[in-house]
Amino acid sequence: MMHMTLYWGTQVTVLFSSWKTDSWPSYALTLLACFLFSVFYQNMEERRLMLKTLAPTAPASSSPAAATPLLFKFGRGRSRWGNWWRIAESVLFGVNSAIGYLLMLAIMSFNGGVLVAIVLGLSVGYYLFRSGDREEVVVDVENSCACS
Repeated sequence: MMHMTLYWGTQVTVLFSSWKTDSWPSYALTLLACFLFSVFYQNMEERRLMLKTLAPTAPASSSPAAATPLLFKFGRGRSRWGNWWRIAESVLFGVNSAIGYLLMLAIMSFNGGVLVAIVLGLSVGYYLFRSGDREEVVVDVENSCACS
């Protein structure tokens, strides 16, 4: 039966109909998997942001084409390796988006233990990989996309 409110039982179906728990050990393994998957999400997000900061930037130009991105031809004015950085960054963004949506769908099982395991995993992953003494990542405020 699919729950529509938050519940705290050990019988839960997570993501797939074949991923069901029916005992405490299987429920504990499910919570551990959700926790580790959340930590992995934060690790991958850190790798994506690190790649973004390490990517070579194109020199600023004062041409009108640079000020109007819709008129900018793809590939013109970029270095030979610049596109590889963008491809790698795009692949990591896609992987991170997929992992994030899978975590959201796992939370939509409405099981309290799954919710707590994912939130704790995200918090521990943030502590381990994204908080520290290094320089802060500059966020592009001109980008209106809420996912980046």
